[in-house]
Amino acid sequence: MTPPPTEALLFEVPPPPTSVERLLHLADQYTQHNDALDLVLRTTATSGPNTHADSALRTAASTQSAIKAIQGERLYESVELTETVMRLQQLAFLATASADLRAGTARQLTALAPEAAVSCAVTLATEMRRRRWASAPVADLRLTAVQCEALTQIARGHVVAGSSLEREFTRSREPKVLMSTLRSLETRGLVERSADSAHPAYVGGPPQDRVRLTETGIASLASVLELPPARPSAAPGTTPRPLPAAAQATARSR
Repeated sequence: MTPPPTEALLFEVPPPPTSVERLLHLADQYTQHNDALDLVLRTTATSGPNTHADSALRTAASTQSAIKAIQGERLYESVELTETVMRLQQLAFLATASADLRAGTARQLTALAPEAAVSCAVTLATEMRRRRWASAPVADLRLTAVQCEALTQIARGHVVAGSSLEREFTRSREPKVLMSTLRSLETRGLVERSADSAHPAYVGGPPQDRVRLTETGIASLASVLELPPARPSAAPGTTPRPLPAAAQATARSR
């Protein structure tokens, strides 16, 4: 069989993730890291500080890479952008510090990291759209409001799935992500389940399935994060008319 020409292979290379997509990937990485710690904490085996060190350091390195990607965008500096970078630097510091700690303490340091990474992605998406509207990603208009919210909840690491008495269920924070919504997103290839990777629903119970965004799901969510609302326009006939000269004189005399 004749191998494909080198030129053809070049066109098959997928484009690198955008900075917003990098942050959503980062949120998923922190969720996986936290899930692994949760499972360690629920086993009877004694865990030392090195149990999660490699994972913590890899996550810290990914955070630093995300920071460099944002800085490489060369966006005009703003308070929001500065705070986003500072927050990511804090996450990198906490992840690095957690590598030298036992699992229980380490878990506390990165507990809020997935939500923080998604919040940073939202802020960055807003800043990039405001400055580069012409090159903004095309929004996935096929997503309903419920599906967009579900994808965001999943990105934050808030959604798990399981089964009991041959019935499937989901667990999430408010607003709830229903099993019907999860299945619709799975059908479209936007989410997937990592079997037995999340902490049990109760002590002694079986691990649950973590619901995660696929590559396609990350791209779809990144395209709709913080779409700017339509600017309100003045209704016809609502522009105030100037006061008559007599009324203006009366108003000044008060």
